[in-house]
Amino acid sequence: RKRLKPLRTVVAWRGRAEWDQVMVGLYCGDSRLQQEALDRVSAWKSRYGPKMPLAVDCTAELIRCKVLDSSGRLKSHELILSYGLALVRFVNLITERKQKMVSIPLRQLAREVDIPVWVVDLRHELTHGKLPRLALCRRGCDVVLEWLRKTYWSRQLGNNLCEESEDEEQEEVEANAELDSDAWE
Repeated sequence: RKRLKPLRTVVAWRGRAEWDQVMVGLYCGDSRLQQEALDRVSAWKSRYGPKMPLAVDCTAELIRCKVLDSSGRLKSHELILSYGLALVRFVNLITERKQKMVSIPLRQLAREVDIPVWVVDLRHELTHGKLPRLALCRRGCDVVLEWLRKTYWSRQLGNNLCEESEDEEQEEVEANAELDSDAWE
Protein backbone atom coordinates (compact mmCIF):
# COMPACT_ATOMS: atom_id res chain seq x y z
CA ARG A 1 0.00 0.00 0.00
CA LYS A 2 1.01 3.48 -0.74
CA ARG A 3 0.88 5.92 2.16
CA LEU A 4 -0.69 9.27 1.44
CA LYS A 5 1.19 12.24 2.70
CA PRO A 6 -0.86 14.54 4.89
CA LEU A 7 -2.02 17.64 3.10
CA ARG A 8 0.00 20.70 3.99
CA THR A 9 -1.71 23.98 4.56
CA VAL A 10 0.19 26.97 3.29
CA VAL A 11 -0.32 30.14 5.30
CA ALA A 12 1.14 33.63 5.11
CA TRP A 13 2.69 33.64 8.59
CA ARG A 14 5.92 31.86 9.45
CA GLY A 15 4.54 29.90 12.34
CA ARG A 16 2.59 29.92 15.53
CA ALA A 17 5.09 32.22 17.26
CA GLU A 18 4.62 34.91 14.62
CA TRP A 19 0.83 34.51 14.80
CA ASP A 20 1.01 34.81 18.59
CA GLN A 21 3.24 37.89 18.37
CA VAL A 22 0.89 39.63 15.94
CA MET A 23 -2.19 38.92 18.07
CA VAL A 24 -0.49 40.26 21.18
CA GLY A 25 0.77 43.28 19.23
CA LEU A 26 -2.65 44.10 17.82
CA TYR A 27 -4.37 43.92 21.19
CA CYS A 28 -1.65 45.38 23.44
CA GLY A 29 -2.77 49.03 23.38
CA ASP A 30 0.72 50.39 22.58
CA SER A 31 0.37 52.20 19.24
CA ARG A 32 4.01 51.54 18.25
CA LEU A 33 3.62 47.78 18.77
CA GLN A 34 0.21 47.87 17.10
CA GLN A 35 1.75 49.53 14.06
CA GLU A 36 4.40 46.80 13.88
CA ALA A 37 1.66 44.16 14.04
CA LEU A 38 -0.30 46.02 11.33
CA ASP A 39 2.82 46.03 9.14
CA ARG A 40 3.13 42.27 9.64
CA VAL A 41 -0.55 41.78 8.71
CA SER A 42 0.06 43.85 5.56
CA ALA A 43 2.92 41.50 4.66
CA TRP A 44 0.63 38.51 5.25
CA LYS A 45 -2.00 40.09 3.03
CA SER A 46 0.51 40.62 0.22
CA ARG A 47 1.48 36.93 0.42
CA TYR A 48 -1.99 35.50 0.99
CA GLY A 49 -4.15 37.88 -1.04
CA PRO A 50 -7.86 37.07 -1.09
CA LYS A 51 -7.32 33.98 1.07
CA MET A 52 -6.57 36.16 4.09
CA PRO A 53 -9.01 35.29 6.89
CA LEU A 54 -11.75 37.92 7.15
CA ALA A 55 -11.29 38.20 10.91
CA VAL A 56 -7.62 39.09 10.51
CA ASP A 57 -8.45 41.70 7.88
CA CYS A 58 -11.26 43.21 9.97
CA THR A 59 -9.10 43.27 13.11
CA ALA A 60 -6.33 45.07 11.23
CA GLU A 61 -8.75 47.68 9.85
CA LEU A 62 -10.20 48.39 13.29
CA ILE A 63 -6.79 48.57 14.99
CA ARG A 64 -5.59 50.91 12.22
CA CYS A 65 -8.48 53.23 13.15
CA LYS A 66 -7.43 53.18 16.81
CA VAL A 67 -3.80 53.92 15.89
CA LEU A 68 -4.91 56.85 13.71
CA ASP A 69 -7.18 58.05 16.51
CA SER A 70 -4.38 58.00 19.09
CA SER A 71 -2.03 59.84 16.71
CA GLY A 72 -4.16 62.99 16.81
CA ARG A 73 -3.61 63.54 13.09
CA LEU A 74 -7.25 63.20 12.03
CA LYS A 75 -10.22 65.44 12.77
CA SER A 76 -13.30 64.07 14.46
CA HIS A 77 -15.27 63.80 11.21
CA GLU A 78 -12.42 61.91 9.51
CA LEU A 79 -12.22 59.50 12.43
CA ILE A 80 -15.96 58.85 12.29
CA LEU A 81 -15.64 58.01 8.60
CA SER A 82 -12.62 55.77 9.24
CA TYR A 83 -14.25 53.89 12.12
CA GLY A 84 -17.51 53.81 10.18
CA LEU A 85 -16.01 52.14 7.13
CA ALA A 86 -14.24 49.53 9.27
CA LEU A 87 -17.43 48.78 11.24
CA VAL A 88 -19.61 48.57 8.12
CA ARG A 89 -17.12 46.21 6.47
CA PHE A 90 -16.96 44.07 9.61
CA VAL A 91 -20.73 43.60 9.86
CA ASN A 92 -21.12 43.03 6.12
CA LEU A 93 -18.25 40.58 5.79
CA ILE A 94 -18.97 38.58 8.94
CA THR A 95 -22.68 38.20 8.21
CA GLU A 96 -22.22 37.67 4.45
CA ARG A 97 -21.27 34.01 4.90
CA LYS A 98 -24.56 33.28 6.63
CA GLN A 99 -26.68 34.86 3.89
CA LYS A 100 -28.51 32.20 1.91
CA MET A 101 -30.43 32.52 -1.33
CA VAL A 102 -33.15 34.25 0.68
CA SER A 103 -32.19 37.56 2.23
CA ILE A 104 -32.01 37.30 6.01
CA PRO A 105 -32.15 40.47 8.12
CA LEU A 106 -28.74 41.53 9.44
CA ARG A 107 -30.09 41.79 12.99
CA GLN A 108 -31.03 38.11 12.91
CA LEU A 109 -27.67 37.09 11.46
CA ALA A 110 -25.87 39.17 14.09
CA ARG A 111 -27.80 37.45 16.88
CA GLU A 112 -26.83 34.06 15.45
CA VAL A 113 -23.13 34.91 15.73
CA ASP A 114 -23.44 36.85 19.02
CA ILE A 115 -22.71 40.30 17.63
CA PRO A 116 -24.61 42.89 19.70
CA VAL A 117 -27.65 44.14 17.80
CA TRP A 118 -26.72 47.77 18.51
CA VAL A 119 -23.57 47.25 16.39
CA VAL A 120 -25.81 46.31 13.46
CA ASP A 121 -27.95 49.38 14.19
CA LEU A 122 -24.77 51.48 14.22
CA ARG A 123 -23.81 50.00 10.86
CA HIS A 124 -27.27 50.90 9.55
CA GLU A 125 -26.91 54.51 10.73
CA LEU A 126 -23.43 54.75 9.21
CA THR A 127 -24.72 53.42 5.91
CA HIS A 128 -28.17 54.98 5.63
CA GLY A 129 -28.61 57.65 8.30
CA LYS A 130 -26.79 60.57 9.71
CA LEU A 131 -23.31 59.92 11.05
CA PRO A 132 -23.18 58.98 14.74
CA ARG A 133 -20.97 60.57 17.37
CA LEU A 134 -17.29 59.65 17.50
CA ALA A 135 -17.70 58.21 21.00
CA LEU A 136 -20.23 55.68 19.70
CA CYS A 137 -17.93 54.68 16.82
CA ARG A 138 -15.07 54.17 19.29
CA ARG A 139 -17.32 52.05 21.52
CA GLY A 140 -18.44 50.01 18.50
CA CYS A 141 -14.82 49.45 17.53
CA ASP A 142 -13.93 48.26 21.05
CA VAL A 143 -16.89 45.87 21.20
CA VAL A 144 -16.16 44.42 17.77
CA LEU A 145 -12.44 44.01 18.55
CA GLU A 146 -13.35 42.15 21.73
CA TRP A 147 -15.76 39.94 19.75
CA LEU A 148 -12.99 39.18 17.23
CA ARG A 149 -10.51 38.44 20.03
CA LYS A 150 -12.86 35.98 21.73
CA THR A 151 -14.45 34.46 18.64
CA TYR A 152 -11.44 34.22 16.37
CA TRP A 153 -7.98 35.01 17.72
CA SER A 154 -8.13 33.18 21.05
CA ARG A 155 -9.79 30.16 19.46
CA GLN A 156 -7.11 29.97 16.78
CA LEU A 157 -4.45 29.86 19.46
CA GLY A 158 -6.40 27.64 21.81
CA ASN A 159 -4.94 29.69 24.64
CA ASN A 160 -5.91 31.84 27.56
CA LEU A 161 -3.80 34.89 26.73
CA CYS A 162 -6.68 37.27 27.02
CA GLU A 163 -9.08 35.59 29.44
CA GLU A 164 -11.51 37.92 31.15
CA SER A 165 -12.79 37.59 34.66
CA GLU A 166 -16.49 36.86 35.16
CA ASP A 167 -17.00 40.38 36.56
CA GLU A 168 -15.60 41.95 33.38
CA GLU A 169 -17.79 39.71 31.23
CA GLN A 170 -20.89 40.67 33.26
CA GLU A 171 -20.04 44.38 32.90
CA GLU A 172 -19.72 43.91 29.14
CA VAL A 173 -23.10 42.11 28.95
CA GLU A 174 -24.76 44.92 30.92
CA ALA A 175 -23.16 47.63 28.76
CA ASN A 176 -24.28 45.88 25.57
CA ALA A 177 -27.80 45.47 26.95
CA GLU A 178 -27.98 49.22 27.56
CA LEU A 179 -26.86 49.94 24.01
CA ASP A 180 -29.18 47.26 22.57
CA SER A 181 -32.14 49.02 24.16
CA ASP A 182 -31.66 51.96 21.79
CA ALA A 183 -29.81 54.06 24.37
CA TRP A 184 -27.19 54.77 21.70
CA GLU A 185 -29.53 57.07 19.83
